[in-house]
Amino acid sequence: MPLQLAASKRRYSRLLLPWVAAAVPLVCGALILSWEADRSLNSAAVRTSQLAIEQFELILDNVAAAADAVLPLSGQPCAQVQPALLDQVTRRPFVRSVNLIDAGTLYCSSLSGDVSEAVDPLDYVDGQLWLLAGNPVTPDRGLLIYRATRGQASVLSTVDGYHLSNALRMMGSANAITLQVGPNWIEANGKVHQGTAPVSAVAHSQLKSARYPFSVVSGFPAGARWTLIREQYIGMFSLLLLIAAVAGGLCRWAMSRSPSRYQELQRALDAGEFVPFFQPIVFSQGAAWAGVEVLMRWQHPREGLVRPDLFIPYAEDCGLIVPMTRLLMKRTAHQLAACLDHLPEGFHVGINVTARHCQDPALFDDCKAFLDAFPQGRIALTLELTERELIQPCAEIHGLFDRLRGLGVSIAIDDFGTGQSSLSYLQQFKVDLLKIDQSFVAMIGVNTLSRHVLDSIIELSAKLGLQVVAEGVETEEQRAYLAAREVKYLQGYLFARPMPPTDFERALRQGRKHGL
Repeated sequence: MPLQLAASKRRYSRLLLPWVAAAVPLVCGALILSWEADRSLNSAAVRTSQLAIEQFELILDNVAAAADAVLPLSGQPCAQVQPALLDQVTRRPFVRSVNLIDAGTLYCSSLSGDVSEAVDPLDYVDGQLWLLAGNPVTPDRGLLIYRATRGQASVLSTVDGYHLSNALRMMGSANAITLQVGPNWIEANGKVHQGTAPVSAVAHSQLKSARYPFSVVSGFPAGARWTLIREQYIGMFSLLLLIAAVAGGLCRWAMSRSPSRYQELQRALDAGEFVPFFQPIVFSQGAAWAGVEVLMRWQHPREGLVRPDLFIPYAEDCGLIVPMTRLLMKRTAHQLAACLDHLPEGFHVGINVTARHCQDPALFDDCKAFLDAFPQGRIALTLELTERELIQPCAEIHGLFDRLRGLGVSIAIDDFGTGQSSLSYLQQFKVDLLKIDQSFVAMIGVNTLSRHVLDSIIELSAKLGLQVVAEGVETEEQRAYLAAREVKYLQGYLFARPMPPTDFERALRQGRKHGL
């Protein structure tokens, strides 16, 4: 009987242990996923608030500079000083109007000239900012007023709520974000409300500006945690079940697989199997070729042409992306030199570089060697910063970028508008060109909100003096829309797909670079 009882226990143990082994990772995984979702949402909310504060401070810096510039003119006749007010509105980004006050009375406006209107300083938070739902000029659109004073003299400079709502939309596509100024707040649709901004159900964040009297409120709606888990971790529970059954074998597979993948990439690099493909960038007016973006492809001896998304992320993780990019630049220089007679002067060549490459001082030598392969001025090289791995600003990187500009190399931000670091890159690095992500271009004529974001990016680029390339242009409607907004360069399947060097050279010889 004891032997039978022991056998029965062993039998039940054999039946029970697989369920226990499966339940443990499932329960632990659910807890970890919930914690990770909360952590990600909180981090995203705080980061969005920080970026929003930086953007609003940038806007207010321009408005404050306009006010400070004309403050000494307060008290002078309006007819004499109005041109100076108009000059500030014209030259300063985001400034809608500049107004002079003397002895508590607004007497001169850049918009309407002579006026007479009493001004109450108590309307302004800390005497500086006042957020309005509208004014007689634009009754249905928000307005942010900045007040600067010196004795009896004061200046009011204003920001149109359009700029505020655009900034909120650009940084709050996935979460709710509002700007709070004293007793009023504005949301992404441009509506101004009284009272305190609503508290978000998940990952609520409220950060105050250290320089101006405003705060930014950010967060996510109820259910965001489970939505994030459902969208990003849907396969995790199946994976946990698999781990419970074959954890040892899976670990051995992963350990044996990782070195072989590295070795295969290293073998391909030594064999020169990574080749450039060229996708033309065209002028929006006329569709003549202005340049190309160089895209990496893997010409595998057995598998054929391998898509970049199947090997580039791993190449970045294992540190091979830098020598692979260096090989790509050498091959590109060789291919373009062979057909140089068919290229227009200043032909633009864009090459993607990662954070790891930007940390390598040899990038300067790579670019110099590339440009030295051509007569001076024939090729214009642009390095396109990708966001798969963030570039941390430091003295070495700033110095490297300055040396590259000395060579005539331009710096671009690739897929602008999709990554959380895009606006940060604009502030941290001096860039020359923005490449608008194809997701915004695809929404032309379809999605009004995305079109507003696209228009805001184009407007921001114009004010910052940056060139713009719109990616993913596939229809004539998209081309006409972008051309009408003076986007100079376009790229997409409407003009040409990425092509191997032989097809690229054939297209050049057939005159397709001239839009024929």
